[in-house]
Amino acid sequence: MGGLIYSTDENASGEESDKIDWDTEDEEEIQNIPVSSCSSLTISSRDAITGTKIQDAPVSSCSSLTLCGGETIAGNGEASSSRGSSYSKLIHHFVGMGFPENLVVKAVDENEESNTESILETILAYTELESSPKKKQCAISSQWSSDYDESFLDDLSDTDSWFDDEENTSSLSDKEKTLLTLANMGYTVEEASLAMDRCGSEASLDELTDCICAAQMAKAADAYLPEDKPAKRLYNEYDKLKKRKSSVYESLSRKNQRGYEKKILNENEMIRIPKPMIGFGVPCLTESCQVTDRNLPEGATGPPYFYYENVALTPKGVWDSISRFLYDIEPEFVDSKYFCAAARKRGYIHNLPIHNRFPLLPLPPLTIHAAFPLTRNWWPTWDTRTKLNCLQTVIGSAKMTHRIRKALENWDREPPLHVQKYVRDECRKWNLVWVGRNKLAPLECDEVEMLLGFPRNHTRGGGISRTDRYKSLGNSFQVDTVAYHLSVLKDLYPGGINLLSLFSGIGGAEVALHRLGITLKNVLSVEISEVNRNIFRSWWEQTNQKGNLIEVPDVQQVDDNFLGQVMDSFGGFDLVVGGSPCNNLAGSNRVSRDGLDGKQSALFYDYYRILDSMCDIAKRSTLSSNIMGVKLLYS
Repeated sequence: MGGLIYSTDENASGEESDKIDWDTEDEEEIQNIPVSSCSSLTISSRDAITGTKIQDAPVSSCSSLTLCGGETIAGNGEASSSRGSSYSKLIHHFVGMGFPENLVVKAVDENEESNTESILETILAYTELESSPKKKQCAISSQWSSDYDESFLDDLSDTDSWFDDEENTSSLSDKEKTLLTLANMGYTVEEASLAMDRCGSEASLDELTDCICAAQMAKAADAYLPEDKPAKRLYNEYDKLKKRKSSVYESLSRKNQRGYEKKILNENEMIRIPKPMIGFGVPCLTESCQVTDRNLPEGATGPPYFYYENVALTPKGVWDSISRFLYDIEPEFVDSKYFCAAARKRGYIHNLPIHNRFPLLPLPPLTIHAAFPLTRNWWPTWDTRTKLNCLQTVIGSAKMTHRIRKALENWDREPPLHVQKYVRDECRKWNLVWVGRNKLAPLECDEVEMLLGFPRNHTRGGGISRTDRYKSLGNSFQVDTVAYHLSVLKDLYPGGINLLSLFSGIGGAEVALHRLGITLKNVLSVEISEVNRNIFRSWWEQTNQKGNLIEVPDVQQVDDNFLGQVMDSFGGFDLVVGGSPCNNLAGSNRVSRDGLDGKQSALFYDYYRILDSMCDIAKRSTLSSNIMGVKLLYS
């Protein structure tokens, strides 16, 4: 289907217009532009696939055109032919619901008549824009992030122009100016405020936009999550959740009596994300810059050791709550960009030693070009990325990469600044790489495996779909980062280790220990996803593990009795590792972004419950052994 491009007489000579259609639908829509009564127009029709001009048709000034703001320029000619009775009924239907007729007509024109849900969403969006003081012209762009209005892109071609009006902005604080800048970039005030709260008041604009993009992708990933079935997953029932949290708090209360007093923190005492995010040290730092010792709270030292992971950028107070439950240990925040060519900002709470750490060898590539050398041939100079953003559970669509290609092919040389910015934003959002002239593509599954430190084809085969592979990889550990932290166990357990792996996923911790040369003697793996269990079991078999693997599909099945029986069978666990779901912690999730109270992220309380139970069982076992030893000594 040909896409229609309007051009004025001044641009009718055959030159390419610098206005590009960024519509997200398969079919390119007619772009509406304001026209003065004395302007004459030429409609240039181009083939949607090749971009070849098909025809030029003059449009007289008496034609009726709809403007972006919803106004209509009416002439003496006939505006349009009748759309039929179905169109009229649809208009009357929504007008009868109380919506303004001009907004209804505009929404119906922009959507298929059969898609009433999409029409209603568009009407609601326009209604919100009309009701705001400035009509929030960028809100549509933030809701459908791949839609870029031409004039909006022109405004963003030079960031210095955002505050040219000193008279209007001189009275604003730095925070208000930053909010205004992000709003001008198309982000909502809520998204901008959340990003500033997470990253801090001194965060750069790049850091804030990275945070917002990561949040938007996390929100998009949530759409791929299957609906939970309460009959099969007991922890999704609200009363069960309350009951479980109550028991956890009772356990914490008992510990408070033993010295773990609950802290009431003000905002200045809350845990903040450090910059740079290097934890107690990363391999690229010199030894003098590494932190090699720390003081753990009394009663938190191992063995047994534990290791907990989750996203670093969470709502306020979440990491304070996690730290309070996990013995008031200070989190270690690390960005995996220091271990591979992709960012992955995570927080870790553990009681492991932090001296004598060492990285996995060979060291992985740390830049995009080092990881994918063939991309150098096609990488434009205006795409200055050296690292990829956080690897997500979903990837960019073929339609989107095709749309970018068609946009770039309109320019023989370097595209204009607003096109460059659009392309860079999409590349950063979806981790696109250059694979040819004007050709971008998302990462393949094996490329994601390599970036995350997994063996090639770790998630391939066995009836596992490509979509499931991306989802499983996006929720996994970055193996090189985790292995660096766990490397201290190699000398502590030369004979092997007994591992309790909660929320195992595709076995990131197990792969890390295996690559470190630490034998897995006994592993209790708890993972609810059948796909992930199949991936992990396949790796276990293919690597000829000689240890004992026990698989449990649900953390609710790991109660005190079950845990005691398993620990009695081989003498207890040396390490508990896991990262509970982050669905309610990360992303601009306006529906269920409830922190640790969310139904998925509340599974953190099960991590604590099982860890606390394991420690109590281990202490009772040690005490019993000591009593038996004394009796034998004096018998």
